Amino acid sequence: MLDRELTSYSLLEVAALISRKEASPLEVVNAYLKRIDRLNGQLNAIVTIAPDVEEQARRAEALMAGGEAIGPLHGVPLTIKDTIATAGIRTTSGSQIRKDFIPTADAIAVARLKAAGAIILGKTNTPEMAIPYETDNPVFGRTNNPYDERLTPGGSSGGEAAAIAACLSPGGVGSDLSGSIRVPAHFCGIVGLKPTSGRIPMDGHVPSPRGTRAGGACLGPMARTVADVSLLFRVLAGIESENPSHSQEVNVSAVCWYDFDGVTAVSSETRMAVRAAVEALEKAGLRCFAKRPTAVAAGSRLWVELFAAASANDLREFYLGSEDLAGPVARRVLNTARTEPRPGELEKTLQERDRLRDELLALMESTPLIVAPVGATTAFPHHASRVSIDGESVSVFRAFCYAQTFNVFDLPAVVVRAGSTAAGLPVGVQIVGRPFEEERVLNAAAIIEEALGASKPKRYEP
Repeated sequence: MLDRELTSYSLLEVAALISRKEASPLEVVNAYLKRIDRLNGQLNAIVTIAPDVEEQARRAEALMAGGEAIGPLHGVPLTIKDTIATAGIRTTSGSQIRKDFIPTADAIAVARLKAAGAIILGKTNTPEMAIPYETDNPVFGRTNNPYDERLTPGGSSGGEAAAIAACLSPGGVGSDLSGSIRVPAHFCGIVGLKPTSGRIPMDGHVPSPRGTRAGGACLGPMARTVADVSLLFRVLAGIESENPSHSQEVNVSAVCWYDFDGVTAVSSETRMAVRAAVEALEKAGLRCFAKRPTAVAAGSRLWVELFAAASANDLREFYLGSEDLAGPVARRVLNTARTEPRPGELEKTLQERDRLRDELLALMESTPLIVAPVGATTAFPHHASRVSIDGESVSVFRAFCYAQTFNVFDLPAVVVRAGSTAAGLPVGVQIVGRPFEEERVLNAAAIIEEALGASKPKRYEP
């Protein structure tokens, strides 16, 4: 007899229950479907249920009954951001152009989850073409934050974060070019990993990362615990080993941290969370010292110079001849003046980025971990274009320069909850590592998670 509702268990716990035959895949799926039916109307986090989800569960049960070897995710239902192709399941990218589009093949990332035994439960909401930090689109409307429905869960993986935080899903996959995994994880109090670009294939994602964006965009796992995200990452990245690499343990690591990047000040509650995370790492024996890497001050400006025009031009190409189908956010981008870089301008920006990245990596040879804010503030109201940071008005884009920076420099970063505001909203921090050292940042996040704990949104506790 289980001691609590199935949907309250972590992803790893669900996998263990299934492997021990204490719960069947169909029981788990039905528990999630009932919870989605009861609560998703308030959140609008999951926008499409897989039409064959119960059939998938029965197939998983039949394999177990036949004595087949099972994978680490066997029978575990997962959700997928609605920008990522899922065979036989509607995939819209929040755009009217794709509102009825049903892919015939899975993205490689989804295929890897299925090969590990996962059941695709459904698709989660996203902004139109994954553009802003708020999840709202002309196909499905807006998603609400489970901590306060007047607030956004962030974007562009906001539906995924809200679903996981409210226990409508144990975990899943998002994508990130400017903090699109990390900002929603921060807003919703869950764990989200932005891996090194290319670590997880992005085939089947729309919009497709092309040109300069290919070096900053990625797919990444999201879940309620660091251990769950670690397992999903290993499956998504095609890592065979069951255990993280010992070479990436954190007990001998030095950590530098900062709570001001030299551009945008953060809220006092954000500063407190960063320092609480640092204290947790220090108590675990890590050497921590305050230092702001020189490179981070240029991160947001370089993001604009590298990615903004390319993203806008791709959006124009996508909507060419169908501009009337663009929603308000996409239309604003389409209506902006075309700004082609001057001859040599992009090359100059790339050279500056490479020089600053080399400086950052030189620092990280002896200091392989960085702790920093995710952004200047916590979840903000729907449709806000500016936020107040201790009395100063800041644009939403500028407020999350802290996240944008590590897309520019292509470093893996994980977000874990490290505090709460006076109103009970979650405050996350990001732990940043050297390229391909995702396991090290996850190990550090696990220390913070254990020390500071986590809580679910009260209104959505199972």
